[in-house]
Amino acid sequence: MPLASEEAATAVAAGASELDMVLNWPQLKAKDYESVYTDIAAIRMMAPHPVVLKVILETSQLSQFEIVAGCKISQAAGADFVKTSTGFNGPGASFDNVRLMKSIVGDSVRVKASGGIKTVNECVAMMEAGAERIGTSNGVWIMNEAKSMIDEITHIAGDTHRRNQRPASSLTRTFSSS
Repeated sequence: MPLASEEAATAVAAGASELDMVLNWPQLKAKDYESVYTDIAAIRMMAPHPVVLKVILETSQLSQFEIVAGCKISQAAGADFVKTSTGFNGPGASFDNVRLMKSIVGDSVRVKASGGIKTVNECVAMMEAGAERIGTSNGVWIMNEAKSMIDEITHIAGDTHRRNQRPASSLTRTFSSS
């Protein structure tokens, strides 16, 4: 993969602090694991730490077994993140795939859920599944939705304070860290 590794080296030389690469999922599906590993390792070599390397799996194109293989290969090749999707090839992130990815990489590699995430509740679900980052083209909408929810919680909390009651758990759950 000389062209991609050259692009990575150029990006790093220009000051890039993070790189995203798409795992060669057709090679993964063909069980050519050595080539998949070599591609990722070549990028990692051209983009050493502290540059953050995110490997996009395109989980919508993969079976569960292939997602596990992609996570393990990415982990072995030195990826900092495994990422669900580019958002351009299938439905994107799913709760089950994010949870599976996190269960495979543990704490040694982080998970980024990306593609198809449109609401605050979807963001929260992905984080509960194990994602540490969210990729979305709906960021402004999601932040406006979050602000509205906070305003609603604040209003309800003010009303319930007067009645000495707690806000509904469904409202507070959205913003809890657990």
